[in-house]
Amino acid sequence: MRRRSHKAPQRLEGVQIDAVAAEGKCLVRTPEGVIFVEAGPGNPAVAPGDVVDLRIVNVKKQYREAVAERIHSFSAVRAEPFCEHFGTCGGCKWQHIRYEEQLAFKQQQVVDHLTRIGKVALPSIRPIMPADVRQYYRNKLEFTIAEGRWMTQAEVTSDERIDQRVVGFHIPRRFDKVLPIRHCYLQPDPSNAIRLAVSEYMHAHNLAAYNLKTHVGYLRTLIIRTAESTGQVMVTMQVAQDNPDRLAHLLDYLLEQFPQITSLNYIINTKKNDTYGDLEVVNYAGTPYIEEQMNDGHSADGSPLTFRVAPKSFYQTNAGQAFNLYKVAREWAGLTGQELVYDLYTGTGTIALFVARQARQVVGVEYVEDAVKDARVNAEVNGITNVSFHAGDMKDLLTDAFMDEHGHPDVVITDPPRAGMDEAVTRQLLKAAPKRIVYVSCNTATQARDLAILDEAYQVSNVQPVDMFPHTHHIENVVLLTRRV
Repeated sequence: MRRRSHKAPQRLEGVQIDAVAAEGKCLVRTPEGVIFVEAGPGNPAVAPGDVVDLRIVNVKKQYREAVAERIHSFSAVRAEPFCEHFGTCGGCKWQHIRYEEQLAFKQQQVVDHLTRIGKVALPSIRPIMPADVRQYYRNKLEFTIAEGRWMTQAEVTSDERIDQRVVGFHIPRRFDKVLPIRHCYLQPDPSNAIRLAVSEYMHAHNLAAYNLKTHVGYLRTLIIRTAESTGQVMVTMQVAQDNPDRLAHLLDYLLEQFPQITSLNYIINTKKNDTYGDLEVVNYAGTPYIEEQMNDGHSADGSPLTFRVAPKSFYQTNAGQAFNLYKVAREWAGLTGQELVYDLYTGTGTIALFVARQARQVVGVEYVEDAVKDARVNAEVNGITNVSFHAGDMKDLLTDAFMDEHGHPDVVITDPPRAGMDEAVTRQLLKAAPKRIVYVSCNTATQARDLAILDEAYQVSNVQPVDMFPHTHHIENVVLLTRRV
């Protein structure tokens, strides 16, 4: 006789949200297992303490995924979202949670990852460093220009013909649908005005937007960088065809409307994706870069560091909070002026140059060759001569031979991408045996994985979470590792 299977229900009513989980999702614990709840277009965002009705949308071996269909009662941690696009746009997913609670959730995420994944002994973790500026804090945004406008249900059922050309952000999990943005709270002026002007120009002059499915069209992306410290503005247009007259007319229009643009560039991209790291950026007007300034507090004349940021350069998108993060990293490096410092994943050299005046020598290592070129320029601009920068795959470049040539480090500062450090790099740090390692991370899960390996010879002496991205689940974390005696 066959035993009757007991399937978990596909709808649950009156369920209380228990906690925040990875990637900003929320979590419900049930007798049938864990349920992860994520908001999306048409489904409300939930918060711990909410009582909701859930609909299961995906069943995995160890967990289920659901969306909320109705909220019966709201928790005390909620706040009123400030953006009209909240719930549809994929950014700023935690607007509905009070900022103090956001910080508490992020702090707990750091603890959970370092203890559950890293399984390392921890000191008392410092309270998360909050962001003073919580709106208009980004210095870079990239907008998609596409023929594939996201429409509400009312628009879908309307008899009115709606123009599908749009300038905005991708809808989560829908690569071919873009949400038109009326006002974005992420980047300061003139970002919103420039984006709206490009949209109006596109419609007024009947320019074709790029179709993400058929790969036909003209306008592809709009990238805007703003430098709060200098007031400089960079605009980079990416188009799919080489049509000089059409492009010049648009770029001249932007210069006329926005004289504050100090760097105007374009990219011709005939590929079927919007990545442009391998493409030429043409400077149309102004300088081919903008400049950010940051006072390291250690120059002889009190002048700030100046960083030239080109269209393809990496620069921390929250410059104000990056300054606070860099100060923590430099303090924990414990520099006296006698140390040889390795700055791994140095990018355009921001951390390397920030600590250079307190070190004997800094060696920056980076896998992106263009970034290394920028780092060398930044060193020259600031008159800093005790730094050198080297390009190559980290696991291939950071070898015994490299350290024999450039010296074995007293201190290592590492700030890898979200994937963390390659295990070969982590093992090489164990061989190098610096006195201290300062590990800056934008992904505490991979940071914890790497700490588990480094635990063979290093103990975690300090942990400082930093909130770089308010109203999101993302968190930066700085860990100081000291070599065991």
